[in-house]
Amino acid sequence: MLSALGFSLLRRLADGELHSGEALAQANGVSRARVSQVLKDAGARGLKLERTRGQGYRLRDAVPFLTRESIVRALGARGGLAIEVVDVIDSTNSELLRRAAASDVHRQVLAAEYQTAGRGRRGRAWTSVVGGSLTFSLGWRFEQGAGYLTALPLAVGLAVVAALEAESFRGIELKWPNDVVARGRKLGGILVEVSGDALGPSLAVIGIGLNVRLPALVQNEIERGAIDLAQASSGTPIDRNTLLARILSKSTDVLEAYADAGFAPLRAAWQRRHAFHRKAVQVLLPDGGKVRGDVTGVDADGALVLASGGRRLRFVNGEVSLRP
Repeated sequence: MLSALGFSLLRRLADGELHSGEALAQANGVSRARVSQVLKDAGARGLKLERTRGQGYRLRDAVPFLTRESIVRALGARGGLAIEVVDVIDSTNSELLRRAAASDVHRQVLAAEYQTAGRGRRGRAWTSVVGGSLTFSLGWRFEQGAGYLTALPLAVGLAVVAALEAESFRGIELKWPNDVVARGRKLGGILVEVSGDALGPSLAVIGIGLNVRLPALVQNEIERGAIDLAQASSGTPIDRNTLLARILSKSTDVLEAYADAGFAPLRAAWQRRHAFHRKAVQVLLPDGGKVRGDVTGVDADGALVLASGGRRLRFVNGEVSLRP
């Protein structure tokens, strides 16, 4: 894990310019040898560091770090959110849940450059990369109970894709229930954790993770061949601060609409972006069973609907893949 010193050095190198080892050492009150070691460690994590003898260090691919000021500026008048950015944390979802035990986290946003214990759906680990990922969580209070929020991951996924489309990314789709995909490969995911009374009110902590620019070493370690925005974008410029602001803006719109009327008004827009709509699939059930059928859509509660053997089957949980 990168140290506070590592983040400090990388922030100085984020402009893509050469910085001498001596200047970096003086600015951080450490020795040049310490600077050299920390940057060597950063390079081992996949960051493309270049050292020029007699001149210093630079990042070959400049890394615009997340900053609260940049995100707030990009949001403009579409504010109303309390935004915090940290260098490193175990999990932004876990931290908001901890805070919720003592205070109100409604409309609070927590973004991190790096998560040491990022979590995905069904307890899976979520891999993040300094400067190459977008990982953040948003707290949102609903007057309704947890049962009303079953389709919330789908609604948030729709907001993410709408934000990417607004930033000129094309070919981004959704995979039921909570994945964002491109070219058939996983680009991002949504984790929604709900607490509160059965009849309401309830709190949703919404975690979003996107692969922006992953080093090949990291990409090879991620399950089932992930993809990043750099690969999916065909040269579209990527500014993570602007993109995060856009996602927050679209998410706010969707969450307010969901609070008023649920998922039903969003259902058609979600289905238009569903990668498996009208396709033959296989659903792996939590108990290990498998069901094959053709996707006919999702219902107003966000359940996946299949046509299988003359029957209409409805699934609220499971893993979906294209039928071999």
